[in-house]
Amino acid sequence: VQLVESGGGVVHSGESLTLSCAVSGFPFSNQDMSWVRQAPGEDLDWISGITKNGRIFYDASVKGRFTISRDNANEKLYLQMNNLKPKDSAVYYCVKAWGPFGLRGQGTQVTVSS
Repeated sequence: VQLVESGGGVVHSGESLTLSCAVSGFPFSNQDMSWVRQAPGEDLDWISGITKNGRIFYDASVKGRFTISRDNANEKLYLQMNNLKPKDSAVYYCVKAWGPFGLRGQGTQVTVSS
């Protein structure tokens, strides 16, 4: 089982990024998935999730700015992030679960400067 996040980077406030998570080793189309993030010294935050049936969750901190999606044919999970703010700076992980606790990848760093 493998999850590999990509797409992070350094952007200015108000800009956008799209994160990707390529998975392998399990039936992606039957798996609920999530995105979490962790800033230095902070707890792990569950910011978005998508079930195998397409039900979606967004934390209030990202609702209206972030969009989660999945491509079952190519076994990829995405997080479109718009209007990024400095408080969004963190390491972002995709998680093999509905919620913050599950197998996750190595993460991708997002840094938003003001």
